[in-house]
Amino acid sequence: MDYKNRTIVTEFTLAGLTENSELKLALFVLFFIIYSLTLLQNSVLIVLISWDGQLYSPMYVFLRQLSFIDICYSSSVTIRMLVDFVSDKSSISVAGCSLQMLSYAGFGGSECLLLAAMSYDPLHHCYDRYVAICHPLTYLQIINKQTLTSLLLMSYIGGFLNGFVQTGFSFFHLDFCENPQAVHHFYCDVIALIEISCGDTRLNEMILFSIVGFIELSSLFVILVSYLCIIIAVLQIRSSKGRKKAFSTCASHLTVVSMFYGSIMFMYLRPSSAYSPEQDKIIAVFYTVIIPFLNPLIYSLRNREVKNSARKIGMWVVHKCAM
Repeated sequence: MDYKNRTIVTEFTLAGLTENSELKLALFVLFFIIYSLTLLQNSVLIVLISWDGQLYSPMYVFLRQLSFIDICYSSSVTIRMLVDFVSDKSSISVAGCSLQMLSYAGFGGSECLLLAAMSYDPLHHCYDRYVAICHPLTYLQIINKQTLTSLLLMSYIGGFLNGFVQTGFSFFHLDFCENPQAVHHFYCDVIALIEISCGDTRLNEMILFSIVGFIELSSLFVILVSYLCIIIAVLQIRSSKGRKKAFSTCASHLTVVSMFYGSIMFMYLRPSSAYSPEQDKIIAVFYTVIIPFLNPLIYSLRNREVKNSARKIGMWVVHKCAM
């Protein structure tokens, strides 16, 4: 596009989930409840793990970070969506749009890498799930504070590197022909911006597919290799009760991985010809709103230590109130 003919876009208009005013009100109530429970559940999990010294192990440190990421990840999208449900004007400035994209892409990428870190196993320096099952006696010695900190930092650095690249190429390379430009989504998603660009988008599509593909597939490969090691080790356990307990340890992590990776891969690793705005909105609601709500439930309901810690805090609160 000729630079002289470029339109300087100062804001975007978000299409939202629906234009039906009655449905908007119902959806506002529904998602407000879900978002409130997301904040409550993840915050409680963070408090429990921080408060109870018995929960200070690598698995729970990872879980605390996952809860923090879920709060930030969901908030980057859900707050804006709730505002648009009750607002007549659904416009967002370019700065606000870029900040939202940076936040959700950064925390989304961090969650992918964190889930991989929770099952990482390089050259028998086993981490979290694999170590907890295969080397329980050396668990805390193998996963020391330095390696734990390194894995967490790598997760955040990798995630936000993805966010900065996606945001930079979206707002400094794409051309938009109208002001305000209508975005056919309920938040500033990179695919939605590519779809409304009136210039050449091949570079953006290649970068999106390459970066998201690398993060998703490399993380998924690490997880699959780690669980293959776990399955081989568990099958060597003679006791059926022991095998059941070992597989139960992995069930929560596998459930979260399946939901999160499955929805992200379906969303961002499809050919451009398969994109559908309405379908994309439904998938986006699942991985930005529903999954952060379900994650603390999945981990806490199957975790005896977390439930015991919650019971102790509850008894302590009741005791303090009775005094």
